[in-house]
Amino acid sequence: MDRFSWTTGLLELGETLVIQQRGVRLSDGEEKVKFDSGVLLLSTHRLIWRDQKNHECCIAVPLSQIVFIEEQAAGIGKSAKIVVHLHTASSNKEPGPFQSSKYSYVKLSFKEHGQIEFYRRLSEEITQRRWESMPTGQAMQVNKDSQAGRIRAVGIVGIERKLEEKRKETDKNISEAFEDLSKLMEKAKEMVELSKSIANKIKEKQGDITEDETIKFKSYLLSMGIANPVTRETYGSGTQYHMQLAKQLAGILQAPLEERGGIMSLTEVYCLVNRARGLELLSPEDLVNACKMLESLKLPLRLRIFDSGVMVIELQSHNEEEMVAAALEMVSEKGSLTADEFAKLVGMSVLLAKERLLLAEKMGHLCRDDSVEGLRFYPNLFLTQS
Repeated sequence: MDRFSWTTGLLELGETLVIQQRGVRLSDGEEKVKFDSGVLLLSTHRLIWRDQKNHECCIAVPLSQIVFIEEQAAGIGKSAKIVVHLHTASSNKEPGPFQSSKYSYVKLSFKEHGQIEFYRRLSEEITQRRWESMPTGQAMQVNKDSQAGRIRAVGIVGIERKLEEKRKETDKNISEAFEDLSKLMEKAKEMVELSKSIANKIKEKQGDITEDETIKFKSYLLSMGIANPVTRETYGSGTQYHMQLAKQLAGILQAPLEERGGIMSLTEVYCLVNRARGLELLSPEDLVNACKMLESLKLPLRLRIFDSGVMVIELQSHNEEEMVAAALEMVSEKGSLTADEFAKLVGMSVLLAKERLLLAEKMGHLCRDDSVEGLRFYPNLFLTQS
């Protein structure tokens, strides 16, 4: 810990933020210190730790001081860690929280996950050594004479330069974000086309392939699962994790939704997704949070909550009026139907069948008879024979 120096936490000219992660504890070797919960920032030049509550408590170590890094897996009651081995402290080092230390390494404990992605980005920066692209004189001047550096940054020229660098960095981040989104949508489109092709081939061979063989073939496709499921270890916790999860859900659910008439209950989605994810199981809370982002990310699916509280995932192209008209036609043909009878006729779950009948009732097309035998729906003769 004696390699760390106090800092304002602000990036210097020519320095770029690479990644940051909340909920990181800093330890001096095997000893716990007061830096318990903070934000860990990785820039092209430094590793910066800032207290989440007291933002004035901020320390940093140059990446040039790092010898090598290694991972430590999480255990029972223990967070995953990154061990950072450091060179001995230089004689002209700025003041820091510790004057001396018996350890030549520090441990970064990731309480809110995200260590996999952080380790990858840190390894890249150490390999690329981008801090060396800054002229030594400029780096020395900024480090040794921080007051002079601040004076030079003040003024119209300094402000314009910082604004220009900020604009370039923002443009780069936006470009990368849209590039990733485009790649994801292309891949999702390919998978949908593949699933449609397989479905069409199964229909063409309907006479040659038995029902058991068809079910078995579909189960093989499903058991292939997701090659690289989105996890908290990769993307951390919070919005970023749920955004990536929502994008992956859109990629794997579109084909099953098309097979089931464009709508599935969240319970069915939960079982289907977790079966495809294998050992990387998803919690109900994370699934709901990810589904809430589907519409805002302009993905082809959306989350819908019925008046009864039942939650479903449906395609953006799902036509509610057509579904209600089909339900009315079937009830009119049979005279009356219960949710169970309707579910068997259309091949969907009783829960969704009941919601569709209730929706048709809400729109005035059906009437109900609620008796000891259960709930039965009839065509609304007041509407059709008035």
